[in-house]
Amino acid sequence: MTALQVRNLSKTYGEGHAALHNLSFEVKEGELLSIVGPSGCGKTTLLKCVAGLIPATRGQVSVHGREVTGVPDGLAVVFQDYGRSLFPWMKVGANIAFPLETSRLPKGEIRERVEHSLAAVGLDGKAERYPWQLSGGMQQRVAIARALAYRPQVLLMDEPFASVDAQTRSGLEDLTRRVHLEFGMTIMFVTHDIDESVYLADRLIVLRRSPGSVLAELVIELPRVRDQIATKSLPAFVRQRSEVAQHIKDAS
Repeated sequence: MTALQVRNLSKTYGEGHAALHNLSFEVKEGELLSIVGPSGCGKTTLLKCVAGLIPATRGQVSVHGREVTGVPDGLAVVFQDYGRSLFPWMKVGANIAFPLETSRLPKGEIRERVEHSLAAVGLDGKAERYPWQLSGGMQQRVAIARALAYRPQVLLMDEPFASVDAQTRSGLEDLTRRVHLEFGMTIMFVTHDIDESVYLADRLIVLRRSPGSVLAELVIELPRVRDQIATKSLPAFVRQRSEVAQHIKDAS
């Protein structure tokens, strides 16, 4: 089944600046799709159009067959700037529960979702901390836990690990794969990092430089369960990483 469909999507800003042009692709139910490309290829604009945060100039985005005209139900976004996405005056548990407060869920179920989501991202026992008491990597885990507590069918991630150090980034990449397999959700992951795009994805799309359009599409030939050292040593990883790097060079 198709979870997300983008058809002939174009976005123009201001006086004729084209960010996206005639972009079309699909994301299957339960798939992790990486979107990668050179700077200025419209990756973040694409994510915002898919999330219903900005309108497309032309074309259509559909989530589970319903056209996106605003932020759709069953969709969550994890942004790069976790510092702005978390409320510093709220404790971690309250931050995670916040999107659920307007729902009709019983308080007991909200509490269970918060606890389960914290456990899923390895932050058991941190519900009473404030975000500013946590490291950057932990804060981004809180942002992911908040998305998980919402139980989205589709999760969009916009360069979510770009602001953390390399070791923390590796851990968050593994967390993303683990969450993807455990929860079975559909994920569209936007990144500029070639290694990350290949390591995470089931399938990968390379965009041309602005105006963004699809240059290449690859099925990633790696095991579903991955490891930072073993997986990145595989001939298939090295080959596909080189292939993506060449596509990005061509896209520039």
